Amino acid sequence: MINCPSCGAALPVRGLSAPYTTCSHCQSLILRLEQSVEEIGKVAVVPDDVSPVQISTHFRIGGSEFVAAGRVRWGWSGGSWNEWLLASADGQTRWLGEAMGMYMLTAERPDVMAAPLARRFADGGELVPGQILTLEGADYAVSDVKQAECLGGEGDLPFPPRAGWTMTNVDFRTPGGEALSLQRDGQGTTAWLGSWHELSDLAPRVLSEIEGWAIPEQMR
Repeated sequence: MINCPSCGAALPVRGLSAPYTTCSHCQSLILRLEQSVEEIGKVAVVPDDVSPVQISTHFRIGGSEFVAAGRVRWGWSGGSWNEWLLASADGQTRWLGEAMGMYMLTAERPDVMAAPLARRFADGGELVPGQILTLEGADYAVSDVKQAECLGGEGDLPFPPRAGWTMTNVDFRTPGGEALSLQRDGQGTTAWLGSWHELSDLAPRVLSEIEGWAIPEQMR
């Protein structure tokens, strides 16, 4: 049993070795240090949304079971989106981006940063819709460029989701449904490669109840 050092509430143990977790009772941001825990600040309450995904939602991806262990909410001038951290029992992790009923499943791919367009972006260059990054024989076209700010976080995460953290996010697509995301902040630039999906493609279970929407039987 792990308890919040601020309010004493029990903290769920989800089996993920992420160093940060948040207390849903008092919004404390907590750093795990081996067998001890330390409060290092507060996180903003994640704004309400109508997502069917929640902490503890399960997914079937590539023959492995994943569970939603954490979430970061990002805002930009045109709205907001979720980034869900998915973890499996064997230590694999994925990120599931969710916006307006669309889902982008990715894993980090540092080798993408060797591409000339990615290097230009990492060096501070600006990208615009339509530019092409060719990777493994596929042409990824810039579809979206956003200046985003962290609005809050919950659950287990590999980094502290502090309000006011900003980044430039660039999404790419291929005609075949592959996805690429480049993210640049004050700490550097990272690349995330994957694919776009319908929620049903990921065999979700333990979804959140939404008024006016019945969870399909195959997703229960």
